[in-house]
Amino acid sequence: MSTLKALDELAESGARVSVHVADLDRATVVLSGDDYLTHPIAGLGIVPLLIEVAAGFEAGTLEPLEIIDRSSVERVAVGGIWQHLKAPALPLVDLAVLTAASGDALAANALLQRVGLDAVRARIETLGLQRSALLDRLRDERGPDDAPHFALGSAGELAGIFAALVNSKVVSPGVSAQVAEWLSLNHDLSLVASATGLDPFAHENDEHGLLFINKTGRDAGIRVEAGVLAGPRAGISYALIVCFDDLSIAHRLRAQEAFRILGVDLMEYVF
Repeated sequence: MSTLKALDELAESGARVSVHVADLDRATVVLSGDDYLTHPIAGLGIVPLLIEVAAGFEAGTLEPLEIIDRSSVERVAVGGIWQHLKAPALPLVDLAVLTAASGDALAANALLQRVGLDAVRARIETLGLQRSALLDRLRDERGPDDAPHFALGSAGELAGIFAALVNSKVVSPGVSAQVAEWLSLNHDLSLVASATGLDPFAHENDEHGLLFINKTGRDAGIRVEAGVLAGPRAGISYALIVCFDDLSIAHRLRAQEAFRILGVDLMEYVF
């Protein structure tokens, strides 16, 4: 498998690499490496947040059309489009869409402020995720008094939660379907998903029958992706975490190339 060579080369260069790929139909592990280790996962930490929001909608403790004013949320410009929109306020359900589709930091922080960090942490615990944590809100810069990272996770648990989403086992079938629907809107197909040939802005209904949902995470020296890819021959859940010294563009491109190589191998597996 080309992926093994690429990941070995990354590890030899000093990067910390964790990977987990599982066959959804056979419930067998196809590829794993240090998948039990906990690493920073950047924006991929929004997945348990979205699960908590969807659970609140279903339980009636959150109103999807409740309006959140942007001015009530501390400004963050690290990524996203709400900061560039004229609309000064949006409903919770639209904030969930922005969070899933574009990794919108301001929208994610608004959701987190509404449901509370403790609620998301409790949800992580009830999901049985022992190597995952949401530590803080998203920030432009982290000072000495802030948590060192937004979120932590392991490749094994990340791949497992995506498998559970498509198998309707996260909280309830309704919650699983809602979170999977939000994640299917994700625009970032530049890592593993770059090998799929899907349209980044419209891939919910692929004409070749490719089922795909994913979420990425990016920060300085961090690249992460987890998701589900299913084709006519097989379906897999996957997660890849690479933490590297971002010393030059070459270091960054080498890390990102490993994701693309994994994507090619996964496409060959499902087709």
